[in-house]
Amino acid sequence: MPRPALRLGALALLLTSTALAAGAPAPDLNPKPASAATRAAQTRQGAALPVEDGRDAEFANRGFIATRADPIIRDAKGKPVWNLDAYQWVSGPAPDTVNPSLWREVGLLRIHGLFKVADGVWQVRGFDVSNMTIIAGKTGWIVVDPLTTRETAAAALELVNQQLGGRPVTAVIYSHSHGDHYGGVRGIVSEADVTAGKVAIIAPDHFMKETASESVLAGPAMGRRAGYQFGTGILPGAQGQMGSGIGMGLPAGEITLIAPTDTIAKTGDTRTVDGIALEFQMVSGSEAPSELNVFIAAPRVFLSAEMSTCSLHNILTPRGAKVRDTHAWAGYLDEALTLYGGRSDAVISSHCWPRFGQGEVAGMLASQRDNYAFLHDQTVRRMNQGQTAPEIAEGLVQPPELAGQWFNHGYYGTYSHNSKAVYQFYLGWYDGNPSNLNPWPPQERAKRYVSAIGGPKKVIALARKAMAAGDYRWSSELLNHVVFADPANAEARALLADSYEQQGYQAESAIWRNQYLSAARDLRQGYKPGGVNSQGQDMIAAVPSQLLMDSVATRYDPARLSWPRVDLNIELTDRKEVIGIEAGKTVLVARVGQPVANPAVILRGPRRLILGLLFLKLPLAQLEAAGLEVEGDPDAVAALQAALDPVSPGFTIVEP
Repeated sequence: MPRPALRLGALALLLTSTALAAGAPAPDLNPKPASAATRAAQTRQGAALPVEDGRDAEFANRGFIATRADPIIRDAKGKPVWNLDAYQWVSGPAPDTVNPSLWREVGLLRIHGLFKVADGVWQVRGFDVSNMTIIAGKTGWIVVDPLTTRETAAAALELVNQQLGGRPVTAVIYSHSHGDHYGGVRGIVSEADVTAGKVAIIAPDHFMKETASESVLAGPAMGRRAGYQFGTGILPGAQGQMGSGIGMGLPAGEITLIAPTDTIAKTGDTRTVDGIALEFQMVSGSEAPSELNVFIAAPRVFLSAEMSTCSLHNILTPRGAKVRDTHAWAGYLDEALTLYGGRSDAVISSHCWPRFGQGEVAGMLASQRDNYAFLHDQTVRRMNQGQTAPEIAEGLVQPPELAGQWFNHGYYGTYSHNSKAVYQFYLGWYDGNPSNLNPWPPQERAKRYVSAIGGPKKVIALARKAMAAGDYRWSSELLNHVVFADPANAEARALLADSYEQQGYQAESAIWRNQYLSAARDLRQGYKPGGVNSQGQDMIAAVPSQLLMDSVATRYDPARLSWPRVDLNIELTDRKEVIGIEAGKTVLVARVGQPVANPAVILRGPRRLILGLLFLKLPLAQLEAAGLEVEGDPDAVAALQAALDPVSPGFTIVEP
């Protein structure tokens, strides 16, 4: 995982120097201990938690066989990509800087190794943010969800073969279209074996489309926000990162993909895979737009991929995504209860730990169904009474009948942001109040608020008073206005970081904690953009050319086009595709399979060179030297390139 900055960034040093030059004391940019208000909040939250009956600890440890002797998983060059022991220090009473419920959750999630679930079914847990499920076929292993990266998947399979005896992988099942459930596939099988028919790859319907589309158009924004959600660059620690709520951090390493050879279209579809009878439930539209569950009949095991886990999930993930259908999610859980609740002696998922016993299976499915149904129904009830999303989020409280189960708690999703997502699903961003129809944008609004209150010193004084009273939500709002009105205000930045930090300490949700602590880090150190994230060849190959061209169109700035119009054709020699592009004074239109009639230039070559031209904006001469053919006016290419924004390496979040 990426290492965090170990010293203050240049911006933080500049702010400190500015404060000293002005005669003000230098702001304290170090992490702070838990305040008295935070300690009191942790005590209150601890007292309200369910009674600890030891079931989760027993389930999380049941069936343990072994784990790796070396906790560090490395890539081919020896670079660490995952540390199994990163959270082994989590034991005993919770420190004041960690919500006691989250502390308990991390203490269970940190347990890693190979575990027997039932006869012929095992899981490797803790080797990644997700779990790998192993089913013994007649001739080899059936693997459900090969983790996120080649390296972690290879390490997990190595442990399986060491402990259970070496066997080939005869089938891989992708439960859904998120990278942590397919990205390690080349660590356990080769494409040659798949092509030869030695390995089947099974996925839900529309898997490739959804895999390619989710993060292409909004990729830069989603990637930057994901860094906040998962606490990228923040080391695990009592004042640092505490996992993601349903797993630990995200591994480094290579994300790979091999296309499915078979897809599942509907609930009740069955397959006999390497001699094992499998039944599938389609749950697309719940946690992912393409998703399935698996019932393994003989050992009576139901794999509820990410429909039910050890936490309330996200209806709208903070990193950004399409809003999920909470009503359908509850319906899928009820369907699973009806179809599999009485036929299963264990329920496992692609995150977290199993539950054992038919009563536990049925109880979990029913309780989580009610959790999502209550969230949905009561949000809609309040919405139809005229309450706005923030009002619903403030007033909607999980009933004790649901809160009494640890797995219904908000370690990942929360009632607060999920109720807002349900509201958005039905009504969108606007609350109906014209005051919110055309407000000033954040920076201009902040300047006006600060001026109306009496200037930054007065706002800061009010914020300090709120912090002293433990009202960090109000202090954060006040100080956010000061920072947006004047990002160089060192005192406001430091205080806002402290305010966010205390909210992070108090959060039961790991991803709320990560967002608050990431914001505090950026305020103290300054945001340092990284390089543009590169995708592996598998992921690039999976994206349809039309979607890539649509992405190019979102980076087109017509005001920068020096020609009245640029028409060009692209011939992809490795895909036998022709793309016509028309770039005008308002939009860029690209059509795969429809060349323009009179192009100013024709570009001919493999798709990787075209991507280098349009995404990396490499010089045309360099690409010609690599084999790109240019027929026509090269100035047309230069004009188009000049009108394209570079792929964003990131952006600030907690300041303008």
